[in-house]
Amino acid sequence: MPILGSFAAGGKGGYGRGGKKIFAADYLVLAGGGAGGGNKGAGGGAGGYRTSFGDACVAAVCYEVGCHTITVGSGGASGGSGNGNPGNDSVLVGLCITSAGGGGGGSNCNVPGLDGGSGGGGSPNPGGTGGSGNVPPVSPPQGNNAAPGFGLKAGGGGGANAAGSGQSGGNGKSNSISGSSVTYGGGGGGGSHGPSGSGGGTGGSGGGGPGAPSGPGLSGTPGTDGLGGGGGGSGGVSGVSGGGPGATGGDGRVILRFPGCAGVSVAPGCNSVTTTPGGCKVATFNVTGTLTVS
Repeated sequence: MPILGSFAAGGKGGYGRGGKKIFAADYLVLAGGGAGGGNKGAGGGAGGYRTSFGDACVAAVCYEVGCHTITVGSGGASGGSGNGNPGNDSVLVGLCITSAGGGGGGSNCNVPGLDGGSGGGGSPNPGGTGGSGNVPPVSPPQGNNAAPGFGLKAGGGGGANAAGSGQSGGNGKSNSISGSSVTYGGGGGGGSHGPSGSGGGTGGSGGGGPGAPSGPGLSGTPGTDGLGGGGGGSGGVSGVSGGGPGATGGDGRVILRFPGCAGVSVAPGCNSVTTTPGGCKVATFNVTGTLTVS
């Protein structure tokens, strides 16, 4: 963990201007995933994924003693039989770290997916284009592109670690900032409206929801909350309108890892602070709330 000031590694705080104490914290900022498209729809894109933990090229953030707002983006809402709605951004307020919500999946026929942290898939027949990931652009990239629709199958949403491929959502990335390895940011799978029983696309590892198989009124599986997964696209029947609704995207999450000497508390109570075996304080935000550093 990078430490501010001329202190030995291992978690000391430094002092900034005016004598205010400052602590360096590694971060994982994950946005909400996009919803899958309705009516033979495509998979939603994973929420944008940004982290300093395990990446020597990305600096930690610095928090002064006091109260700070942490914004956690919710997953995109279902658009019913229309396009999936995009996910919402997660933000370290005041520190210029924003992860963009995942793009919603396209619906019905030849409709493109939306751009976002990772892009939403394109709808089928003959095939809408997949949405672009890493929008707006940051370095390292916060996500990947989605797959286009093709034939009677909708494209998979992009994931944090890989683009959507065919009907399948792109896989997410693993990270152990919490003290154990967790995979975040899987793209949603695309739906099908081929022959009866034709399968939907698989969701990407890290909370991507599978797409629905062909059939009347079938909905995909929602993205997983806390993992920022894209929602799965809906199924349908070839030549028949009124397919199922797209599935919602998964909520995002923000995790901050402080040195053990820092005093760390969070609100409201659905957020938490834990201590790793090495003594680091880990603040996990499941919803928007307040971080207090002392």
